[in-house]
Amino acid sequence: MSISIFHNPRCSKSRQSLDILENNGVNTKVILYLQSPPSASELKKILNKLKMSPLDIVRKGESRFKELAISLESISEEELITLMVENPILIERPIIFDEKRAVIGRPPENTLNLIDC
Repeated sequence: MSISIFHNPRCSKSRQSLDILENNGVNTKVILYLQSPPSASELKKILNKLKMSPLDIVRKGESRFKELAISLESISEEELITLMVENPILIERPIIFDEKRAVIGRPPENTLNLIDC
């Protein structure tokens, strides 16, 4: 089984989710998404796997979100995806995914749903 994780080493939930993967012997591709953000098409694929909309995974509490003065009532999904790609700090973390499924590791125990332990 090969799983990828959008990881931020400074985030405790991200570190805990990665620990769960490693402790269960899962071959994990760590993607430091703040340094290597996903493309818009990659983010759309992950959203489909999550069965969520961009609004569901945008970090509204981030200072960058406030700096951009985003109006969630008037922004389209495409525009929100573009903003998240350009400002990856706005993407909820961690996101753990394989070829077919994805989960958000909040709480980190959600990771177990993906690895079927």
